[in-house]
Amino acid sequence: MSTQVTTSPSGQNGQTEYKIPNLKNINTWKQTQWPKLKNDLILRAVNGDKTDRAPVWVMRQAGRYLPEFLALRADHSFFECCQTPTLSSTLTLQPIQRYPLLDSSIIFCDILVVPQALGLEVLMEPQRGPVLPSPLIDPGHLTRLKTEVDVEKELGYVFEAITMTRRKLEGKIPLIGFCGAPWTLMAYMVEGGGSKTFEKSKSWLYKWPEESKGLLKRIADVCADLLIGQVLAGAQLLQVFDSWAGELTPHQFQQFALPSLLHISHKVHHVLSTLGHPSIPIILFPKGVHSPQSLRLLSDPKITGYSALGLDWTLDPVEVREIVGMKVALQGNFDPVVLYGGREGIEREVERVCNRWKLAGGGWIANLGHGITPGVKPEDMGWFLECVHRFSKR
Repeated sequence: MSTQVTTSPSGQNGQTEYKIPNLKNINTWKQTQWPKLKNDLILRAVNGDKTDRAPVWVMRQAGRYLPEFLALRADHSFFECCQTPTLSSTLTLQPIQRYPLLDSSIIFCDILVVPQALGLEVLMEPQRGPVLPSPLIDPGHLTRLKTEVDVEKELGYVFEAITMTRRKLEGKIPLIGFCGAPWTLMAYMVEGGGSKTFEKSKSWLYKWPEESKGLLKRIADVCADLLIGQVLAGAQLLQVFDSWAGELTPHQFQQFALPSLLHISHKVHHVLSTLGHPSIPIILFPKGVHSPQSLRLLSDPKITGYSALGLDWTLDPVEVREIVGMKVALQGNFDPVVLYGGREGIEREVERVCNRWKLAGGGWIANLGHGITPGVKPEDMGWFLECVHRFSKR
């Protein structure tokens, strides 16, 4: 199915054409019977409802701090794990099986599958992390990218993993699908990997602003189709990771990052509505975005399409709530390093941060302010979850 649909998204002027992606289950998702959900705490919190305690999950909760993860990875490459549904599902469920206090699961995958789908090679090197051997040097290199991406063909393994995992969860907790944000993905595609200065990717914004916007839009289309496919496959909640948003000036965030973020959320909501699918909440994690100007732009879900904002650990929830108001739910924002603080240190900090969130009010999803790091002891993660359950009660 490849149909042009026209809409005028909330908060935008003029008409925007959205193409419904070619997906295997585009017409069959209604016939799927899912186990009844037993814990909907995160879904209520993301919609701004007051909950008896904060639901809690942790970014990168399926990862290298778990011995069972390392045991499986010993026989499989990183992207093999991402691209093999049985492996992805197994890794997704490992923390759920270990920690019954988690209120959500998130599919094991990586944001860089989108550059792969666009035609770039992405490697995961043990000492360097993600490496793109042939980055985009200048706009002349855009011809190397696919003009049309068949997400079913290129990323169908994600959808298979979602469906498999949703069934295996047996309704215990919801399943989160995700993608990277266009600016963050563009930075990887131009830098050739991670960066401390972002000289190459940010220079694109100064030298070639229109070409940069075109690239961001192209990435956003694939991201939106990936999220739509995940929802139809069984994801109950979505998150967009803009890990490098804080590298931009407030002006650059508004001019470059924000339009592509809005394109994703508006397309996802519109296409799902066109297909008759119930609304799915989306969390945006714009790490490092601290300016009141930028935060206010993200404060109204009816305009942005994002029900919740993830905060990094350098923000105070009370101050953020004063800026954004009560319409948008918030997620975060424990310092990831608190998990190295020992039982007393973890307990003390969790109590302090929970008290700040209670003062802030509104919908709150407890999480770290970034992903859990590999050196964390599994028992300390478990203690952190116990403390959140205890101190976030309202």
